[in-house]
Amino acid sequence: MRSKILSIFIAIFVSISIISCNKKYEGESNINDVKYKNNRNTIPSAKMDSAQAINIITKQKIQDLLDLSTLYISGNKDTEIDSVIYAQMQSYFLKTDSTQLKPLFKDLDSLKVRYASINNLNIERKITEKDTFDVAKFNVEYYNSKKAFIGSYDRNAEYVLKSMPAKDNNEFKFYFKNFYTDLNKKKDSISVQTESTQATSKEQKSQSKAEKSIKKK
Repeated sequence: MRSKILSIFIAIFVSISIISCNKKYEGESNINDVKYKNNRNTIPSAKMDSAQAINIITKQKIQDLLDLSTLYISGNKDTEIDSVIYAQMQSYFLKTDSTQLKPLFKDLDSLKVRYASINNLNIERKITEKDTFDVAKFNVEYYNSKKAFIGSYDRNAEYVLKSMPAKDNNEFKFYFKNFYTDLNKKKDSISVQTESTQATSKEQKSQSKAEKSIKKK
């Protein structure tokens, strides 16, 4: 009986593996459509009348930034069009800071990603002493240059909707505060641990020198 159940589980696992291996990217891949994406437009308050509407807008903004990013890292990164694409990516952020895109680029480069697709997005409100913002938690599927499936990963992004007063009604502008926040935190944690280890090592060396000096005396 146990062997039969085990056989069923193995069969299911193999089937899922085969389906995953044969999975192909079916999203937007036209370079001309992707390279003109930007964050110039404001969002009328009428389009943000429900949680579902905000989810759709957030998902589209994340997808836009990922499409621009995968296009950018696939190029030489030093042409005029690369500079334009980079500026468009920065327009999605509240603060223009080159470090904001580094975790994203590193993630895409390390996995040789050429295409990405967003799934299962959920939004949570986060309130701190200094700020209030939203956190989008989502699943992203990565594909290579041949549109073959690489893997599925959980990622985070922090964003705000800034009010932009208009003549007739309020409008909002979407900005990311941080993108791939989880990767940023992991990096910070590793950096802190490394610095702590280095500091401990230096302290131990200093103590050792002091002890040798005392013994000589």
